[in-house]
Amino acid sequence: MENYGYTKTENEQNQQSGVPYRSEKKIPAALLGILVGWLALNKFYLGYTKEGIIQLVLNVVTLGAASVIPFIEGILYLFMSDKQFDDTYVYGKKGWL
Repeated sequence: MENYGYTKTENEQNQQSGVPYRSEKKIPAALLGILVGWLALNKFYLGYTKEGIIQLVLNVVTLGAASVIPFIEGILYLFMSDKQFDDTYVYGKKGWL
């Protein structure tokens, strides 16, 4: 399975060398969720195709009212630590809140 440049050994080596941990996907995913969440781009960006399609359908059915979900997710992404975000959404593949 493609992990888009992330490997557990790379992150463990960075922690051992004293380099602060940085997530490459956290800020873009958060901004996509906040700014254009109605298009479910944050889900597609993180590789969650099925969840992205469900979010798009929900937005069409509810006439955009369901776009509050990716907005809240984007805010949650911003307040998570980089390590927690990667462990949950990049490695753990948790699709929803």
